[in-house]
Amino acid sequence: MSNRTVAYFMAGLMLASLSVLTGCVGYPLPYQTVYGPNMAPFGPPIPVPAYLQQELEDKAYEHERYERVPIMGPITSGGEARALDPPSDDQIMRALEKVHQTRGGIPFLHTTQRDRVRIVVEPIADYVDPPRVYPLIGPAQQHHCHYKCIVYYTNTTRVGWPLPHTITDEDAQEVIYIDHNHLHMVGNVDGGPGAPF
Repeated sequence: MSNRTVAYFMAGLMLASLSVLTGCVGYPLPYQTVYGPNMAPFGPPIPVPAYLQQELEDKAYEHERYERVPIMGPITSGGEARALDPPSDDQIMRALEKVHQTRGGIPFLHTTQRDRVRIVVEPIADYVDPPRVYPLIGPAQQHHCHYKCIVYYTNTTRVGWPLPHTITDEDAQEVIYIDHNHLHMVGNVDGGPGAPF
């Protein structure tokens, strides 16, 4: 084999390997974030830092638990449209962490702790919109539920550099507003007379 053929073969191999390293292979799910080049199943296993792993797990958890809109059955005539469950303590604390962008801080440099947490949930509004047609769903009514969540806690901030000191706020409180919206189907959803489709 001549040197020129070997050179062309090596150049083609390098171009093929660079095209794989561009990150164009494979598509992430809506709640996933891809960091760095993506070589699909042909890449070497690269360890993911614990912080990024926790961030990806939290995104997947919140997408599964709190970011989907359920579609309920129709509202019966004369019946009261009941809201879904009020926000859980987990959902409220996750929303509070998103507002403050704190996950405990950096150990030995700056840490924040919330102790003696007490949560009060107050319903603000509960109403149902008139029926309309939603794409991919059909005729439905949107049920809105608005909640005011007051979080009382003791906030302890420890700063370790350059001089270690601790700041404690005994009467810290935050107010978070959370909306729970879901859909109710309209009409006969079983396929009889008056069925939407």
